[in-house]
Amino acid sequence: MTLLSIPGALRAEGTPAEKAGFASRLTIYLAKGAPDACGPGCDRWIAIEGQIDQDAAPRIRRFLAGGKETQLPIYLHSPGGNVEQSYVIGRLLRGRKAVARVGHTTATACSAGTQVDATCLKVKNAGGEVEAELTTRNAMCNSACGYLFLGATSREVAPDAALAVHNSRLVLRFRGDPPPQVVAEARQRRIASADRDRTAFIASMGISRELDALIRTVKYENLHVLTRAELYRFGIDTRPLAESMWKLEKEARPFVRKIAVLKKENGASFRMMEWRLSCESRKRVPLTFAGEIDEAATGKSTILVTADAGTDREVGGAPLRSGKVEIWRGSIDPDMVKAILASRSLHVRETISMPDDKTDMTKFDIDLTGLASVWTQLKSSCALSTLNPISPWPATLPNAGTTPPATPSP
Repeated sequence: MTLLSIPGALRAEGTPAEKAGFASRLTIYLAKGAPDACGPGCDRWIAIEGQIDQDAAPRIRRFLAGGKETQLPIYLHSPGGNVEQSYVIGRLLRGRKAVARVGHTTATACSAGTQVDATCLKVKNAGGEVEAELTTRNAMCNSACGYLFLGATSREVAPDAALAVHNSRLVLRFRGDPPPQVVAEARQRRIASADRDRTAFIASMGISRELDALIRTVKYENLHVLTRAELYRFGIDTRPLAESMWKLEKEARPFVRKIAVLKKENGASFRMMEWRLSCESRKRVPLTFAGEIDEAATGKSTILVTADAGTDREVGGAPLRSGKVEIWRGSIDPDMVKAILASRSLHVRETISMPDDKTDMTKFDIDLTGLASVWTQLKSSCALSTLNPISPWPATLPNAGTTPPATPSP
């Protein structure tokens, strides 16, 4: 009997639980948010979300060809899908010299829990600007989505977002009843071809071959979330300092926070940090800092903070150690709050005094973009909050080696 082999489709996607909350087709639309929603001076971006279907690339090509503003950042939120289509889209983004970030866009016209229903998708696919909100928290670009992401020339993964990889699944369809040996040989040839295609694509995007080697070791049934060190070492996100957006946490005692990861000067590892501003207490605002430390470290650290609009005002002190975390709690007066809200950056100076009288100093800036609008939300939430106990501190800092949430918030 003549054997007819229909070309196999490569799929790189999560389980049904991991795909919950995503549309079955890749959706692309122009989103508009609040001032500075996507960075300093940025309130408009391109959202690409959902599963990468077999007709995704032509649809993305048409959208990009019709857009006049070619430098808007692109935010990706996808569980994966068709690998061949992702290669095509990745090359489209490379030709566009795109800026890509992992982020979740929420259309404000759609109520909570309806971001992927027919009515909301009609709004997103209508062709106009969609009023939206943007967050990086729990956003993901998994499996085949990673190849879209690699196509961009500028790539950013926030500390509270995830880029996850695994090997692809090959689906082959045959007509007739071929012998098992023929099926096995056809599968091996197709897998070998797929491996070559992936290796060539990753290399053409200027990414380290270590990524390809890692993908080969991760079974399709699993996901490996790239750690911050891997993102940096592979050449995917090479920023020495990466930050999340300022985010309002509506708990019994509301607060706003930002998470950041900073590359250590002597090595390839990164240090996780968190900043919090809480509800006012007797005309002063609690400011808290928590950062990972080496438990074996013997030096004593001091942290000092100033803002652009108030360089003559400084706040800080010596953090207290608690296991692998050091914590500093202080409070700032209304004038310092005004200076921070009027600034673009928070200037941080951390000094470590060693037993041999030597000192190590690290300086870095924390981006304050978006804090002013979140601060307004915090004040409103504080007025409605109860006097329940403050949530445990330090909060669980994100672990870049864990799997992202299986069911993201829609």
